[in-house]
Amino acid sequence: MTPTHQERIALNLAEIRQRMAAAAARSGRSAESVSLVAVTKYVELDKIRALVAAGVTLLGESRPQQLWQRAELLADLPVRWHLIGHLQRNKVRRTLDLVDMIHSVDTLELLQAANRIAEEMAAAATGTRPRVRVLLEVNTSGEAAKHGFDPQTLPAVIDQLPKMPQVEVRGLMCMAGLEGGPQRARGDFLALRELRDRLAARLPDGVLLSELSMGMSGDYEVAIEEGATLVRIGSALFEGTDA
Repeated sequence: MTPTHQERIALNLAEIRQRMAAAAARSGRSAESVSLVAVTKYVELDKIRALVAAGVTLLGESRPQQLWQRAELLADLPVRWHLIGHLQRNKVRRTLDLVDMIHSVDTLELLQAANRIAEEMAAAATGTRPRVRVLLEVNTSGEAAKHGFDPQTLPAVIDQLPKMPQVEVRGLMCMAGLEGGPQRARGDFLALRELRDRLAARLPDGVLLSELSMGMSGDYEVAIEEGATLVRIGSALFEGTDA
């Protein structure tokens, strides 16, 4: 990758961080209250290395298989991996040791599988293993093609969490509707925050909903204004580096 591309990534990152900070200020929060998860799918390894050199340490992948591969190829980098895409139960075991957080837990069965496999791994470990940190994906847009819990069913899922001691639920995640632009997205993000606030009044011990993962390259500022603590940004970071 040319020095120009490295500089372009650094400039993109600086602009995004500035816009993130401004959006946080508009919502009465500090810039430090929002973390950037850089989405690296379809991105060449040298560009990922340039991004890490610019100071980004949270990397997100949508496909478990690609996360496995890149975690191995970039094992020398000081990064933490987040899985942000759909996870099938047969891919849980290999994924758990590689990720800092899974954003996309979207069924009770997947939660139960993660807990069971984490218990098995803990029993086989020589030391103490950390619990699996997850977010619950919610389909706030109501689109049939999207994964995620129905908001109406989530309280019953929350009630089941004490039975899964190896799973540490840290918050909620959503994806905005495909149509309607940032203003449509704002409604989806607002719905997730309001759902979190309602659930917060009745959480079991040990369950946190402090994180809200919402917003991507086209709508992350709106997401931050509505309370996002994690924004998943990909294409905006690498704009201008394809030439």
